Amino acid sequence: MSEGLFNFVIGWTLMFAPLLYTDKRRERYKGSLDILWGFQMFLTNTFLIPYMAIRLNEADEETKTPRKISKLGSVMMKGAPVVGLVGGFVCLFSILWAVYGRNGNFGDLAQRWEFLVSYLGSERLAYAFVWDICLYVVFQTWLIGDNLQNVRKDKVGLVRFLRFVPVVGLTAYCLCLNADNES
Repeated sequence: MSEGLFNFVIGWTLMFAPLLYTDKRRERYKGSLDILWGFQMFLTNTFLIPYMAIRLNEADEETKTPRKISKLGSVMMKGAPVVGLVGGFVCLFSILWAVYGRNGNFGDLAQRWEFLVSYLGSERLAYAFVWDICLYVVFQTWLIGDNLQNVRKDKVGLVRFLRFVPVVGLTAYCLCLNADNES
């Protein structure tokens, strides 16, 4: 169960990269999006909290001029459909692994559920995963809603609806992203 939870959060985090690099308010953040996403990916998504606050600031003259997109940003935007498929698959496989992994050597579904409840109630790392998931539910809905102009016109309605479904909405955003808008 703990492996599944960890990999679920990692898969979801991977899919946030194309969303961050295509965020229409990303210029208000003066730091490196590469570093921000790296900290988010390999430490905790708590690093997104300041970003979410900074992006609410009014645009000034400096933020009206787009910065050059980094190589990582370019790869994540152009490869958004692949990132979405990989991240979505990792999340799905993680759920299946948590429920069925290791051929039943770790108990049936009831025993696995009991372990998960115990794990969430006793391990600091589990609290971090729950925190990440709760923040992602909010951030995914908010960021996708603010960036629907980046989605292919024929898919806007679908992505607008799916953004409220954890993981699925971000997968849809990545699959339907019109990267030509950002080139």
